[in-house]
Amino acid sequence: MFWSLMAGPWRRRMKTSVAKSGRSARIVTRLAPPSSLPSCRSRAGTSRSAIPPSLTAYLDRQWCTAFVGGSYLFMDKGELMLDARTMFFYYATGITPAMAAAKPGTGSAYAAAFRDSMGRYLDGGKTYKITLPGPIPAAAFWSFTVYDEQTRSMLETDQKLAGLDSTHSTVKANADGSVTVWFGPKAPSGQEGNWVQTMPGKGWNVLLRLYGPLQPWFDQTWKPGDFERVD
Repeated sequence: MFWSLMAGPWRRRMKTSVAKSGRSARIVTRLAPPSSLPSCRSRAGTSRSAIPPSLTAYLDRQWCTAFVGGSYLFMDKGELMLDARTMFFYYATGITPAMAAAKPGTGSAYAAAFRDSMGRYLDGGKTYKITLPGPIPAAAFWSFTVYDEQTRSMLETDQKLAGLDSTHSTVKANADGSVTVWFGPKAPSGQEGNWVQTMPGKGWNVLLRLYGPLQPWFDQTWKPGDFERVD
């Protein structure tokens, strides 16, 4: 449980001041306000060091799923997954039953990524590429949305998009029908239409949405690629 793992470090989150008197110095330490601990623990759980098995979307990918056991109630074989529920509400704030009730051709499906193919946190100062194999199983459209690790809101950039989707006229597919999207501070030459801006000094994560997901999404005969760091 991340609660017990994180309790120690956050319990030790302190503010220290030094009161000098002559040659001696007295260290005055006080704990951070208890009200800050739930937020700290929730943030740590959302970007935890390893994806727990119940939240792993694919055994060979860094993607995770928001809905344990495909349930908006966060139940997994009769077990109430409190950590997973805390993670979701900290990340997304709210939920409706329809969000976890997608069926082939209807509704929407979601996967989240916080790390690149090597398990490193996504860094706003680095450049990444990710490929969605073709055909992408979305009856309506697909999208990437980038979120700020600190604010949990969409990442503010000069591009003023915080993402990309298949309805954009600038998005170009590869010859085999796959689509490669680039994420980084600057667009690679010739890839401006398939580029999402990130900001140096800011951590970020991304949510992949498929609207009208098709059967290959559900049986996992189709999988999104991982984020590959290229610099």
